[in-house]
Amino acid sequence: MSTPQPHRRGPSCADSSEDSPRTVPARAVQVCIVTGLSGAGKSTALQVFEDLRYLAVDGLPASLAPEMVGMMEWPSMSYFQGIALGMDMRQSNFLDEINDALSVMAAKGIRPLLLFLEADAQELMRRYATTRRPHPLEREGMGLEAALVTERNRLRILREMADLVIDTSRFSIHDLRRSIQKRWSGNKDKLRAIRVNVISFGFKYGVPREADMVFDLRFLPNPYFIEGLRPLCGRDKAVSDYVFASASAVEFREKLLDLLFFMLPLMEAEGRYRVTIAVGCTGGRHRSVAMAEELSQALRQADYPASLEHRHLELG
Repeated sequence: MSTPQPHRRGPSCADSSEDSPRTVPARAVQVCIVTGLSGAGKSTALQVFEDLRYLAVDGLPASLAPEMVGMMEWPSMSYFQGIALGMDMRQSNFLDEINDALSVMAAKGIRPLLLFLEADAQELMRRYATTRRPHPLEREGMGLEAALVTERNRLRILREMADLVIDTSRFSIHDLRRSIQKRWSGNKDKLRAIRVNVISFGFKYGVPREADMVFDLRFLPNPYFIEGLRPLCGRDKAVSDYVFASASAVEFREKLLDLLFFMLPLMEAEGRYRVTIAVGCTGGRHRSVAMAEELSQALRQADYPASLEHRHLELG
C-alpha cells in the first residue's frame, strides 16, 4: 500500500500553472470482502470502509470480484487505500462463485481479507421488523425465521474461512465502526480513520455552519494594512511570512496543533470519522488562509486525511 506524501504548500493566488502528469507505479491493493448474515450490518460496514478511503461496492456478483480488484491498479484509482466488496445471499449461486473468485485472485497473488458479520436470530428479527424489508431468502417462499436459519447454515463454511468474525448483536453503529477502524486502520503506517476538514473564512461573511470548532484570528497583525500585501492572499509566501513573523501566530499554531493531536485520537477511538475546524479573520483572505494552509499541511504530515477549503478567499 502506498504511503501518503506530505502536503506541499498550495500554489500562489496568482499561480495558474498546472502540475505535470505523474506516472503512478503499480501498488499492492488491500482487498476486503464483506459478507455475513443479512441484517448483521454489512451496509454500515461498507460505509466505514468508504470513510477509510476504500472503494466500497455493494451487491457485486462474486464472479466480477477479480475484475474489480484489477481495476484498482489503474492510475485513476490511486486515491483509494483499497477496495471493500459487499457480497451476500442475494446471488443464487453465491457460494460457488465466491469460491471461484477467490481461486482466480489467489492465482494472481491476491489474498483478500474476509470479514464476516453475524448477529443472533432474535436481534436479526427485530431489525427486520424495524426496517420492514424482506430477507433475501424469503423470495424462495420461506418465512423470516426459516430464512434466517437457512442462511446461517448455508454460510457456515464461509464463516469458518473468515479472517474476522464480528457479532453485531449488541453493537451500535459506533461500536461496529470502532471494530473495523481498529482492524483496518490500526497500523501506524496507514492513513488514520478520522478525516479533518480545515476551512478558512471571513467573519464579515458568516461562520461556516458545519464547523465543529471555530477559532478567531483577528488578534493577529493584519496584512491588509500593508499596501504591498493587500492584493495578495495567505497562500502567497510574502503574506504567510508576515503573519508568522508574529510570535503570537507561531504560538497559536503550535498550541492549536497540540490540542488537535491530543483530541483527534480520542475522537477516532470513539468512532468519530469527521471533524471540521474553521479559522477566521475579518475578510477570510490573509490571516485565516495562511493559518489554514499551515494546519492542513501539519495534519497531512501526521497522516491525517485533511481537506482544505478557503471559503471566502475570493471575497475578502
